Amino acid sequence: MTGWVRVTQAGISAITDLGRTAGGAVGQMTGGALDQYSARAGNALVAAPAEAPLIEIVAADFAATTSANLLVALTGAPADVAVNGVPMRQWEPFWWPAGTELTVRSIRLGMRVYLAVHGAFEVPRLLGSCAPDSVLGFSGPLRRDDTIAVVPGPLRIFHSPLAVPVVRGALRPPRFAEHWRIPVTDGPDRAEFGASADRLHAGRFVIGNNSNHIGLRLTPARGAALPVRERRDEVLSRGVPIGAVEVPAGDELLILHRGRGVTAGYPVLAVVTATGLSRLGQARPGQSVEFVRVSLAEAVAAARAEQAAIDDLTGRVARLMSGHMVNQRHDQREGRRAPPLPAPARTTFDPVPRRND
Repeated sequence: MTGWVRVTQAGISAITDLGRTAGGAVGQMTGGALDQYSARAGNALVAAPAEAPLIEIVAADFAATTSANLLVALTGAPADVAVNGVPMRQWEPFWWPAGTELTVRSIRLGMRVYLAVHGAFEVPRLLGSCAPDSVLGFSGPLRRDDTIAVVPGPLRIFHSPLAVPVVRGALRPPRFAEHWRIPVTDGPDRAEFGASADRLHAGRFVIGNNSNHIGLRLTPARGAALPVRERRDEVLSRGVPIGAVEVPAGDELLILHRGRGVTAGYPVLAVVTATGLSRLGQARPGQSVEFVRVSLAEAVAAARAEQAAIDDLTGRVARLMSGHMVNQRHDQREGRRAPPLPAPARTTFDPVPRRND
């Protein structure tokens, strides 16, 4: 049975997923959740596919009601999460009963919180992804009273208490702090910076206010200095990876994130690793960053270890949930019924971006 989630306070939020993994092949940004680790973990906690849509909540407060009994999980940055005023724990599943309001307040240290559901949000897709694409004009921020169709998953426990921790402590949340240690591998143009390339790892850099999903702009903190390119010729535009650490002319570093275009023309000193990109997706303007130089082998090993932890969680959740499944036909024979679904105010989610009213 299809239900809905209605936004009562949008803040800065959007429906997204892991992005368009094949987008670069057709010249499109990858997009998707900036903290891929938290997004994958959220879906794993509720036994949803890794690529399932979820709600990304950025910095500001968010609230929504639902017409269905949903098993949900909220991952990402620390925040005050509650259902009808009852506090809920992040990084573990809990029940969000029909007719109640879920709130996310006071997001701190990090930037993003992810709301995943057991089941599926039914939303439009472009090139296989529901992630917003501002260049193509696809999707955009959620607004108050937007209503998103949701199909609850097969887990049915209608007489459960408000909070049902199915998995507790199954996955360790990342460390959130005012200072971030970001692993990077050497970029293709490192040799062009000579000895000054080591400046990238010798000091701290501060994230600027003009950072966004396309890229982060950083300036040297006190005592730090920018690397200086020794060559003076122009760099031709070419394909660049997500995570490229570019050194444009001026007084800042530019780190390309998931909203980046597929080509650029600045020298690439380093490349942020897959695990480092998720951390940068949580870094706030004004926070400081330290770049730690790692080998390609170390970067691959860290990414594999992170994925192995999520795979282990996926298996544990699947086994636990299989023991709690309740066949709906058996429920009907026993006289149990799901609570009725209240009528939605609106049942459309417009994938075309709109200005905030």
